Order: sequence, then structure tokens, then C-alpha cells
Amino acid sequence: MSGHGPATPMTAHKSGPLAGVAHVPGDKSISHRALILGAMAVGETRITGLLEGQDVLDTARAMRAFGAEVTQHGPGEWSVHGVGVGGFAEPDQVIDCGNSGTGVRLIMGAMATTPIAATFTGDASLNKRPMGRVTDPLALFGAQAYGRSGGRLPLTLIGANEPVPVRYTLPMPSAQVKSAVLLAGLNAPGETVVIEAEPTRDHTERMLRGFGAEIRVEDSPEGRLITLTGQPELSAQRVAVPRDPSSAAFPVCAALLVEGSDILVPGVSQNPTRNGIFVTLQEMGADLVLENPREEGGEPVADLRVRFSALEGIEVPPERAASMIDEYPILAALAATTKGKTVMRGIKELRVKESDRIDAMARGLEACGVRVEETEDSLTVHGMEAVPGGSTVQTHLDHRIAMSFLCLGMAAQAPITVDDASPIATSFPIFKALMTGLGAQITE
Repeated sequence: MSGHGPATPMTAHKSGPLAGVAHVPGDKSISHRALILGAMAVGETRITGLLEGQDVLDTARAMRAFGAEVTQHGPGEWSVHGVGVGGFAEPDQVIDCGNSGTGVRLIMGAMATTPIAATFTGDASLNKRPMGRVTDPLALFGAQAYGRSGGRLPLTLIGANEPVPVRYTLPMPSAQVKSAVLLAGLNAPGETVVIEAEPTRDHTERMLRGFGAEIRVEDSPEGRLITLTGQPELSAQRVAVPRDPSSAAFPVCAALLVEGSDILVPGVSQNPTRNGIFVTLQEMGADLVLENPREEGGEPVADLRVRFSALEGIEVPPERAASMIDEYPILAALAATTKGKTVMRGIKELRVKESDRIDAMARGLEACGVRVEETEDSLTVHGMEAVPGGSTVQTHLDHRIAMSFLCLGMAAQAPITVDDASPIATSFPIFKALMTGLGAQITE
């Protein structure tokens, strides 16, 4: 999917109250990891609830290219016959990861300590994103990377012939980098240690433990220490993928935007490294209740009951950024409708996502008549009683920018159009159908 097809503009119109049950797709982060660890395990891993967005399908195709047998049995139901730790075969073709930064960085980590070579590419957006943040620590294991300037794709990675364990301190909070190092450590002897100053999403640690790896997590003066014992035999598992909190944020925020709304979003992951958006919304005054808390597939989940609320702008603590980094675009859209201003700091990581998300949200909100201020590391949105709208927003091939402005359009005075909604398929292929099913007015 490296070639991007014709643009698909989409328009959201002022909507009546949203009502009903919103079954959002499976968690994207966990879906990627289930396929990759299933491919590195011995035996047949069965996965239910897998997100079938393009990003995850690209990872499934990559695991086949490395020698695993990956089969779809029905909607969300997949199996992976793994090849064991260190068992990856050299791919015959270039590995195309489409739009997925998570996919390409985790796959690089998984293969970096096996003596094979693979070439990675992606779409126009992914090929602009920095890969040095992953290839630098993978070089410590003995892997070699040859890419374009700035370590960008297309890039060829040659796995270490005699890998060594590493001790690596993350220079920035990044679950992708942490996970790539841990996956590489699986096929290195001894103990690989990752140190993070700020906790990031911990799906990799939870799932490694579930597949039988020996992994310890402890707090130290240096930060959070994650120690992995290398060269385990991973055992095939049954993985139930909870529903994605990043996807759930869109119907949740849309219901908070549209007067009279009352919806239920069942089975959403409440992993404490991922639930920052819901904590923030409650601080803003959202009528958001977590019902029926439980555990599924080793992850805490709950049903979210959300009703339209008059919200007040707040200052989001910068230390919360890692637990909601993907939700700042929809938070910025929601903040445009609140009383007072919302200040988001510590978010410079947004500048190297699928687009420069700080710039994309700032320019889009300005086009819709909203006053914003930005710095390299922050975005301030001044709420207003009624957002004028009536504009076409540039999405920069970014699925979250597209969905955020479509949600804002449901409450704006005049319709909001996004120039290209096709990237939404990478993470939330049923977005339009789900939102219109709740009562949203969205047209192509």
C-alpha cells in the first residue's frame, strides 16, 4: 500500500444527538504485537478481535514474508503458526509497511538479531518519518542499517550475526523504540535492559510475559527498568484483543461535542499507559462513566457510557502525554468547543507522527475560525461558543487529523470537509459506518 490512491474528500455536517452502541475496532498496538509475537512463538497462536485495518494487514503480510503461516478464519479471527525466536527466514521481496510506523519499527526490532537482510519501505507519509531512533539502538546489538538521509525509508536492515545483549536508555518516551529493543533482545544471549524515564504503553511487556518470556519491570533512580532474559522459547497463545482506546476517543469526543448525545462504547482498554484521554475528559467535566470493569487478554477493559457535557478548558499535565499521545488531535478539536482555553504541553513527539500533528491541527482549527497558539512543544486552543466551520481542512495523509475534523464538523455551524479521508482505513476502517450509525451526518 505504498502507493496512495485518489483522494477521497469527506464532509461532516451539524448532527442531531448521537445515540446507540459504538463497537470500535480492536486495539491497533496489541494487534501488531500479537501477530509479531505469534510469528516468533512455537505452535499456533489464535487471535480474536484483531484490528483488520490496513496497518495491521501490512504487518500480517510481513510476518508471512519472514516465514510464519498467517491465516484469517473469519472477521477478527486469525491464527499464526510461528517459526520460533531466531527462526525468521530472509524475505524474497521488499517489506511494504504502508502507513504504519508501529509496524515497521517493531518488525525491524524482531528481525535485528537474526542473521538475515530485509528491505523496508512504506507510503509517502511513512517514508518521511525518522527511523534512526530505532536503527541506532538496534546497531548496539550488531545490526546494520542502510537507508536514505536521516535514516529514512526505503531502508535495508542486516541482522546481527552474533548479537550481544544491550542496556539502553530511551532518549525520548517511545513505546515503539522500547518495543523494538525488547523484541531484538529476544534473540540475544543474556539480559537486555531498557530504561525509560517516563512510562510508555506497556503492551509489549504484558504480551511477552503472556508468551512465556522472562521479563522484570522495576523502578530505580534511573527510571523504569525493564529486564528481558534472551533466547526463551515462546509458547503459542490465545490472544483476545481489547477494543482500541485511540479509536474509542472519536465517538466518545463526538458524543461530548453534539448536544443531547448518549452513547455506550463497550470493551475499551483501560490500560493505565493508554487511558490519559479519558482521565483528561473527566477533568474537563465530561459525563463519562466506566462501567463493568474487567480483564480481557491480560488487559484491563471497561464499557464507557458518555453523554453530552458542557466542558471547560484545562491545562493537560505534560507528564500525561505518553499515555494519550495519539489522542491530542481529537482533544484539540473538542477543545475548540469548550469554555476557556485548553493548553497541551510536552507534545513535541506529535511533530514526527504520520504528519506534523501540531501544525496540522493548528492550521485546520484556524481554517475553521478557532484561535490557537503553538510552540515547538505545545498547542493552546481557545474554546468558543460556536465553531464557524465552513472550510476544507488539509489532512496530510493522516488518519487522526481526518477523523478529528470530521468529529468537529458534527458540531460546527457550517460543514467541515477533509481533503482526503482515505487514510482512515489504516486504523479505523468502519469509522464512517459507525458514526453514521450513531446519527452523525457524514457524506463523501
